[in-house]
Amino acid sequence: MKRQELTRYLEQLLEPGRFRDYCPNGLQVEGRPEVRRLIAGVTANQALLDAAVERDADAILVHHGWFWRGEESRVTGLRKTRLQTLLKHDINLIAYHLPLDGHPVFGNNAQLASRLGWTPDTRFGEQDIGWLGTLENPTPVSAIVDRVERELLRSPLLIGDGERLVSRVGWCSGAAQGLFEQAIALGVDLYLSGEIAEQTVHLARESGVAYLAAGHHASERFGVQALAAHLAERFGLDCPFVDIDNPV
Repeated sequence: MKRQELTRYLEQLLEPGRFRDYCPNGLQVEGRPEVRRLIAGVTANQALLDAAVERDADAILVHHGWFWRGEESRVTGLRKTRLQTLLKHDINLIAYHLPLDGHPVFGNNAQLASRLGWTPDTRFGEQDIGWLGTLENPTPVSAIVDRVERELLRSPLLIGDGERLVSRVGWCSGAAQGLFEQAIALGVDLYLSGEIAEQTVHLARESGVAYLAAGHHASERFGVQALAAHLAERFGLDCPFVDIDNPV
């Protein structure tokens, strides 16, 4: 399919104009006009770019792209090497950050909920990026930890009482530890995000609300996978997901 057709569809589907983001969403680096094979991944690092070259991909679709606000803007060193890889091989780079976190079907938070068996009922936080839900049956924290480990293939860091029963949960993938205090105020028994800050430990201990740090990368693999699978089904594109290991 034509690149313009693909990017137009993604704009309509993900509605990036609704978000105040920290990076440009959509087509970040222009490559060849025809897209038949698209490599999906979490972050546009060199390893993913090399995988795209090796597989003769026409485009790369990621959650974490380039050109972040406040980042060094000069294209030197590693940035030059990355950009040179795309330009030399005429590969498109397409990235969606907050729009992919927030999408009700293909978003990271929606996909996390689906895998963990959680039903969202409302959102919270700046730009409604955090999600809340009530479990059908109260569940011990330890059982949720086990489920998270099975689904994310990573042992999460738990701060809190593993025996506490959880009825109300809050979650937000990636680096959303800053929403924890709001989640506490909204009455959750457990909050899950990708990362954890030093002060988060004290909030968990003093509030009694369990905190699960499941890994930034691990908690944000499913959105781009779901979106790539959708594009493959709808347009007949070859859209493999390449998971570049990241322990954080």
